[in-house]
Amino acid sequence: MPSDSSSTERLEAQIPGAFPDANQSQSAVSTHQTLSQALYDRRAEYTRARNVRIKVGSWNVAGMKGVERDVGAWFVGGKGIEESLAGLGVADSKAGDARESVEAQETRRSSVAPTIPLNDRKAVPGDEEVGIYALGLQEVVDITSFSEALRPYTDPSVASRWKEAVSATMPEGYQLVAEQQLIGLLLLIYVSPAIHPQIKAVSTTSVGTGLMGYMGNKGAVTARLVLGETTRLVFVNCHLAAGADKAALDRRIWDAGQITSRTRFDSVTDAMGITQGHGEALGDEDFAFWFGDLNFRLEGLPGDDVRRLLTIHAKRLDPDQDTTQDGKDDAPASADSAHASKANSNPADAEGSEDAVPLPPDLDPASLQTTIDSLLPHDELIQVQKAGKAFHDGWGEGPIRFLPSYKYDVGKVGVFDSSEKRRCPSWCDRILYRTRAAKQRHDAKVKEQEEARKRDEQMKANGLDTAGDDEAVLYDYDPETDAANDSYDEHDGHNDPDPEAVITKDGFQDEILLEYYTTHMRVLSSDHKPLDAIFSLKYDAVVQTLKRAVHQEVARELDRQENEGRPSITLVVDRSTGTPDPENKNTTDSSFDGVDFGDVRFAKSKRRNITIANTGRVPATFGFTDRPVNNDQPDGPFPPWLSVTFDRDPDPTSKAPTDNLNQQFTLEPADVCNAELRLKLADLGMVYDLNEGTSTLDEILVLRVHEGRDHFLPIRGSWQQSALSRTVDKLIKIPEGGIRKLQGQKPDVSEGVRYSVPREIFRLTEAIEDLTERTLAEWDMTGHEGDEKKAPWQHNAAWPFADQVEDPEDGEIAADVFDALDCDEAFEKAFPAGTPPKQKLEVMTGVLLTFLRSLRDGVITKTLWEQLEEGIGNREKTKQRLLADDEKMWALEILASAPNHNASFLLVVSMLQAVAKQIAEASAPDKISTPRSSMDLPASPKASVRRRTLSKVPQVAVKQLMHRNHAAIFADVLFRAPKSDKLKEKEKTVQKERMARLVELFLNDE
Repeated sequence: MPSDSSSTERLEAQIPGAFPDANQSQSAVSTHQTLSQALYDRRAEYTRARNVRIKVGSWNVAGMKGVERDVGAWFVGGKGIEESLAGLGVADSKAGDARESVEAQETRRSSVAPTIPLNDRKAVPGDEEVGIYALGLQEVVDITSFSEALRPYTDPSVASRWKEAVSATMPEGYQLVAEQQLIGLLLLIYVSPAIHPQIKAVSTTSVGTGLMGYMGNKGAVTARLVLGETTRLVFVNCHLAAGADKAALDRRIWDAGQITSRTRFDSVTDAMGITQGHGEALGDEDFAFWFGDLNFRLEGLPGDDVRRLLTIHAKRLDPDQDTTQDGKDDAPASADSAHASKANSNPADAEGSEDAVPLPPDLDPASLQTTIDSLLPHDELIQVQKAGKAFHDGWGEGPIRFLPSYKYDVGKVGVFDSSEKRRCPSWCDRILYRTRAAKQRHDAKVKEQEEARKRDEQMKANGLDTAGDDEAVLYDYDPETDAANDSYDEHDGHNDPDPEAVITKDGFQDEILLEYYTTHMRVLSSDHKPLDAIFSLKYDAVVQTLKRAVHQEVARELDRQENEGRPSITLVVDRSTGTPDPENKNTTDSSFDGVDFGDVRFAKSKRRNITIANTGRVPATFGFTDRPVNNDQPDGPFPPWLSVTFDRDPDPTSKAPTDNLNQQFTLEPADVCNAELRLKLADLGMVYDLNEGTSTLDEILVLRVHEGRDHFLPIRGSWQQSALSRTVDKLIKIPEGGIRKLQGQKPDVSEGVRYSVPREIFRLTEAIEDLTERTLAEWDMTGHEGDEKKAPWQHNAAWPFADQVEDPEDGEIAADVFDALDCDEAFEKAFPAGTPPKQKLEVMTGVLLTFLRSLRDGVITKTLWEQLEEGIGNREKTKQRLLADDEKMWALEILASAPNHNASFLLVVSMLQAVAKQIAEASAPDKISTPRSSMDLPASPKASVRRRTLSKVPQVAVKQLMHRNHAAIFADVLFRAPKSDKLKEKEKTVQKERMARLVELFLNDE
């Protein structure tokens, strides 16, 4: 296989969604393949053998005007061939050929009309018989002109003129798929309508090797295309350095090397669906065609002798003309091609011997082929190939059985250069081709030679180069191998080529055969004769409908294998309520495929369970990962109101976490674990959003399985409206029955006021006063008998409003109290039977503080506090002190502007006074004359108090201490101050002290 499957698997293992590594999973199936690899392995099912003819043409037009008139006839139509001088695959013309004679053609020749013989017939395949036409032109502009050679841009009008001429002669439906121009070089590739859909990944480039090694007067234009998604074809049209001396030859070799090393194409998506990270170069293709004016000459032969020798055969075009006319060897002759063919192929006929057996051309010393074979050993291209200097790495050429293509007099068929320079005829224009198999054979040979050289050097280093010389004389001869080293240099290129099988880069089997290789001698418009070669290519082409069907089958099979080899878990949601408490209502939807918590109330815990089972064949490591959130939502695996607890410990921290899991757990196959989901909503900001309908309890948890698929677990709950996080102005408009009675509605702002203070504050303060009295009474009767020897108010002046360490049981009771508050039901239902008054009181005070803290506008609004703080600040600056009654009246005047808030404030203050009075009376000593110094005052956790500032009367001192602590506590929940979050700590402390003094002002009644 041309591709390394193991490296491909390693590459695709890094792609998201790739199959798991078998080494990381004990029971994983080891035969997993990527989709592209599996599809590639079944390529025989969606490819079909196709055949196409490829015609490659090359012509140096020498910058002549009007030459484009001939291109269609010889390149597309297959005309302009002189069969007697044509070469491979071209048969002699038939008797009775009405084609225009050479003499008439040369006489008629004009620069404004085609030079192809009249009534000429097609001698080689053309028109619709060819599927791919690749035409390489040289010197479409005058490259000897410095203005053309140094022009910083390419004139597009020249290419347009040639494209119009070629397109006009192409069969209907043929399309231009690639073009590239470099000054005088032009490459055009056309394909048939049947081939066009199979052409992909077309890439063109150019390499200049002219002046300074980079200018475009010499160089190459190249195109790469992929045929049938299987076969890479490369076409190189070049013009190498001119000249017949040694320096020119070296420059041609350098030009060829530069073209090879600097040519780069765009990357290709191969048969396995992998796009290369870098472009392709020459040598990466399956079939390459290198053609153009390579400019290689005949070395070591006098030009006059070569011209004289070849003119003998050229004059046979007209046997009626004297070959020694005017004593000139290079005089042209005219005759039809039928006589020329007979004169060339059967010289015995000239002697009039009807019984003579004709000799094969390669055995007839007088034949054109014998002459060509005698000249080819001097051909520079063949010499540099054998010397390994250029075109030696797999490049081949068809048998040369035609006259040199260069140089002729313009307008003549067989007259070589008669100018003053009298250039030596040469096969300058060539068409080479190379298969991937030939390139690989050359690379293998080079590798073997390098290894042999290293072995020889090693033997010499070990002193074995002279050992056994005498024996080597006797036994060193090997007739089978020694014959292969014969230095016989005769050119042996006239044997017809055989079809060559090739394994393409993508692993498909192709076959190529050279059918024709010839020049078009009857084209007279340039000093070069055009030549072309026709190849028959058998290739595998992808059939898209079959490929899609196989792709679907492979995808299904790999999906099955993937599911069996990847970790797999199953989630089962327990839809029970999780508690037998009938008050824990559950209006879940059985059709919901997720965790439904039913009705959700503030601070009320609700639980659901999910069962996680490993239903796969391998251990499964899983855990909850970050869920998808909006910008305004907190990130993390769970929302703040949800917690998840597993019935087992997570994996040890020493095991590296995977997939960004906060906690990960591992289940063996068939193992099961349980996870409890606990919902408790205690965030007042969230309560406000839920009340307003701007937020919901809909979430999606993501349970990630390492190397497996993610499981998405929907979470939802139905929020029950709460009186929390509302304003005083809205609460006073809620009718009896509570906010829950308006579920799904919003209080009408225009509705009349029903209460002077929110009913919730009234009910809570009333309950607290009543429970305080009952708690004190019960303690008086039974408190001394319990574990507590000292009443709670005796060691904590903030009681019963002190912050308590929340008991889970008290938290659940408090949630039921909030529910009773929202439903306007009796608080007694919220408490379990037998709950002591002290516990009830502490729960109720906590509920009151939470409720006051949740008010959006506060009991004392921002506007009211700004006025109050301004007056307090001014008096502090002027050091003005008011009497307590005067300061109360001043504060009440400000509060009176908001009657409902004023009434709510006074109601809370009244409750605090009543509580403090009852506790103070309960703390009174048995004897009125007991001095305060002999009595232990309770601790002051919320306010810093100097004991000497307190009253000497114990009962009054206790009350004062309680007032200061209660004032400090309620200052935080009653007031709303503007921009308090932007104040410094010192400023916040001063502000809180002012609020507490104001509350304490109303609490002190003495």
